[in-house]
Amino acid sequence: MRTDHRPPPRAAFLACACALLVLAAAPAGGQMNRDGRYDKETKKALEALPEPHRAWLLEVEPIIDEEELTAFLALEKDYQRDAFIERFWRIRDPYRDTARNEFKDNYQARLAEARSRYGNLEEDRARILLLNGFPDNRVEIRCSGIEPLEVWYYVGSDQIRREFLLVFYQRGGAGRHRLWRGDFEGVDVLFDTFGAASSGRALSLREIALNCRDGEILVAAIAFALNDPIGFQQLADRIERDSTGGSGEWIATFNTYSTDVPDDASSLPATLELGFPGRRQSRTVVQASLVVPREEAAVAELADYRSYNFVVTGEVLLESELFDNFRYKFDFPAGEVDGERIPLVFERPLRPGTYRLVLKLEDVNGKRFFRTERELSVPSVDNAMPPPPADPVTAQLLAEANAAIAAGETTIQIIEPRGDLVTGFVRFDTLTTGDGISRVDFALDSRTLLSKRRPPFSVDLDLGQLPRTRRLTAVAYDGEGEEVASDEILINASRHRFALRLVEPRKGRRYSDSLRAAAAVDTPDGVAPERVEFYLNETRVATLYQEPWEQPIVLPDGDPIAYVRAVAYLPDGNSTEDLVFVNAPDYLEEIDVQFVELYTTVLDRQARPVEGLGREAFRVFEDSVEQPIVRFERVDDLPIHAAILLDVSASMEESLGDARDTALSFFEGSIAPRDRAALVTFNDRPNLAVQFTNDLTELAGGLAGLKAERGTALYDSVVFALYYFNGVKGQRALLVLSDGKDEASRFSFEETLEFARRAGVTVYSIALRDDAAHKKLSKLAEATGGRSFFIQSAAELAAVYSQIEEELRSQYLIAYQSSNTTDSTDFRRVELKVDRPGLEVKTLQGYYP
Repeated sequence: MRTDHRPPPRAAFLACACALLVLAAAPAGGQMNRDGRYDKETKKALEALPEPHRAWLLEVEPIIDEEELTAFLALEKDYQRDAFIERFWRIRDPYRDTARNEFKDNYQARLAEARSRYGNLEEDRARILLLNGFPDNRVEIRCSGIEPLEVWYYVGSDQIRREFLLVFYQRGGAGRHRLWRGDFEGVDVLFDTFGAASSGRALSLREIALNCRDGEILVAAIAFALNDPIGFQQLADRIERDSTGGSGEWIATFNTYSTDVPDDASSLPATLELGFPGRRQSRTVVQASLVVPREEAAVAELADYRSYNFVVTGEVLLESELFDNFRYKFDFPAGEVDGERIPLVFERPLRPGTYRLVLKLEDVNGKRFFRTERELSVPSVDNAMPPPPADPVTAQLLAEANAAIAAGETTIQIIEPRGDLVTGFVRFDTLTTGDGISRVDFALDSRTLLSKRRPPFSVDLDLGQLPRTRRLTAVAYDGEGEEVASDEILINASRHRFALRLVEPRKGRRYSDSLRAAAAVDTPDGVAPERVEFYLNETRVATLYQEPWEQPIVLPDGDPIAYVRAVAYLPDGNSTEDLVFVNAPDYLEEIDVQFVELYTTVLDRQARPVEGLGREAFRVFEDSVEQPIVRFERVDDLPIHAAILLDVSASMEESLGDARDTALSFFEGSIAPRDRAALVTFNDRPNLAVQFTNDLTELAGGLAGLKAERGTALYDSVVFALYYFNGVKGQRALLVLSDGKDEASRFSFEETLEFARRAGVTVYSIALRDDAAHKKLSKLAEATGGRSFFIQSAAELAAVYSQIEEELRSQYLIAYQSSNTTDSTDFRRVELKVDRPGLEVKTLQGYYP
């Protein structure tokens, strides 16, 4: 960004003015409250706020939306307002996995600049600066017969990703500058606005252009506004709205953690018992048991199913500040509730100290509430067993689970290597706690490698030349040969990994009355789990909405074989789960059954997708053995993850403009709200230009400013793009556009082909001109169930993208469980046949288990 405010070349300004027509045609968002005025009720609520919170609202007024403002004003306690402010900034953080909040830092820097330049935050120049940042250039136009003017030029901003310019005017040469919005009727009013009060006449556009320095810049903007006044006002609306905030869903989520009870709510009798069964590292486990008399609980009846349902919401305050908040949901089938009391047990790990605990218990079916607020003194405890709870049902629930805490904590954690695409020889170290570890066994992809009987517990692995996804497991045993801790990691798992692993219960361990279920959850970057559900067999025991993902579970009488299942959900509805059998006999072995999904396109003789086929039309074979189809459906409404791998090497110079425009058209026409798209550009190295998103503005921004230069590392870039899909489930497609053969890759074509087979991503190759490159790209597409296209010019891309889009929305999902239960890791060939003559089936040709 230039800071000297010298005008850029006139051509840039004039070209930008012409581009305004394109920008204004885009849909406008809601207009911000430009002058900061509120209705009487809102003003009254603002005046009642403490000064720090009122000052904060003044600062964020340009970026806080109406729903957020209403929710903030409804809060009654300062610690709730402070928590809201923290969440307000966090939801806008573009990189939530880092300690720094770039959005907040940038906004506060703009606040300081606006106050320094203009002395306030209310005038239009200050508001535009807060929302769009500093202009790339600013031109002051002072001319006899003209009001003082400023023209701001942006290459792009947070709100608009293309060039635009703005005009500010100052009436009578005094007071605040106003953003000119084109809000005039007729040329006379326009000239009055910019006319000279002293001369008594309005200047013509010609006089402005000839007599004022840089006047033609101003005239270009005025001429556009005259031509399309509605579009000009829409542009003003767009630059005055905040497009960086999260959706209103975060407000609803925030409100669900409130411990306030409705004024007209009926009370629910309940008792609260607190205990401290032991510690987890430096924190004491606080165990809470809310006991509800069964006769007071309402029963939900749906068809023949009856259940009790409760939600517990809590806040932990430390010196009047919100230290922790949590939410649990408990569901009990009515037929499985014994006794006269229903215990709701949950735990929070806290450091020793004095807190304030606020709890709200809601009977979901009866709409009744119990609320309590009390001082909580958390002691520093050793691992001795605490006295059993007074309630006998709760005592049974916690007896064996608490024994696990009292026994002390022995843990092992594998230290993950740094960086992506980990290959070659790598050393993996571990961190351990506790003194009960006698040996550690390491296994790679379920195959035991070695045992270490003394520290350091580490292992050196040769991961090979290709960045394959590998599973490394470390299991710690005590002197009696009993498993005491374990950990596992996925090497080269990528940032999209979404997985859950049950840490407790452990396979092979015996449990009598109760156990403590614990899950470890990996989520994609920047996404937190929406909830984790724990099940005993198929009965849901509890729903947790925050870490730690741990829950005591009582086991059925009689020591039957049972299983614990945990399911994690993301906010978009995606889920992942794990299951562990409890008290299973030694002869009960778990067999890994490969579940294979085939996203399939069927084409007729004219290469058009064929729809309307049923399950009976298909037969699937694995290594020549027919497999029963267990799932069959059309996928026209399933989410799609699609990425374009775009060649920007020097040879693409003539074609890059068309390639960029048609790629944008593909994103605009193909990406629905549930879909995600990414852009990877490459020349002699790949570059992730835009990560997976459904924001078309971000995708357009990634395509802007591309320059064709340097050589072509095609195979390395294909491996990089396929690796980026790692961890993404469901329908996945990579569109590769290149015009040249590989010149600088570390990976060979054969290695790239093997990696593509392992990745399970459908590849569509589009080759420009080079016949040799086309043959290899065609082989890559064929092996992954995609198609290849050979075109002579980038002008043909629009039709190609249209075909690909049609295919992606016209596929069949055919799935089967492989009958091959061996531990062989050899490539398994897949053949899918259709019983109609003249049809061609496109799906992956095989996979590595």
